[in-house]
Amino acid sequence: MANILHVDTSPRGERSISRSLTKEFVSTWLQAHPGDKVTYRDIGHNPIPHVDEAWIAGAFSPPDQRTPELEAALKISDELIDELVAADIYVFGAPMYNFGISSVFKAYVDQVARVGRTFTITQNGFEGLLKNKKALVITARGGSFAQGTPLAQYDFQEPYLRTLFGFIGVTDVNFIHAENLSGDGTREKSLIAAREAIDKLVTTA
Repeated sequence: MANILHVDTSPRGERSISRSLTKEFVSTWLQAHPGDKVTYRDIGHNPIPHVDEAWIAGAFSPPDQRTPELEAALKISDELIDELVAADIYVFGAPMYNFGISSVFKAYVDQVARVGRTFTITQNGFEGLLKNKKALVITARGGSFAQGTPLAQYDFQEPYLRTLFGFIGVTDVNFIHAENLSGDGTREKSLIAAREAIDKLVTTA
């Protein structure tokens, strides 16, 4: 039995492509693995606060030296990290904004990339602490940023997330890109391809 953490980052509702695809993945997965459990967090509609001075002071203070104020500043960070620790599989829905991730997703990243909780510093450098986890990121993009296309160099979304996940220890990362969503005649084809990728990922898991 696996624990799945499902996180949507789009501010859109029913019109969100990334939301519809993450929902489809989780639904398809549970049909194949009915005993698995899902924890859902919607940061697109319930944004994560940005890191502030109190957060930084708390994160870089030994736990036994934190004041109640510093503990409070880290509360949401602790909750988010506890969800990551408890889960075996992460499913993120991520629309592309200006060649990267949305600001709410970046706020989430800043809350969970935390020394002593998701990574540590050793004599050999940084070491991620979230071991033996799998991640799936389903993106929604207006154009095509695949390797070999003119816009490939502008994709700061997948490389950034791969780097971030690897930094905190998650190296088994899959991406499903729903691309060309703003192109005439290509939208439906792209969605079909994304759904086929979802089915393949579930059946081969």
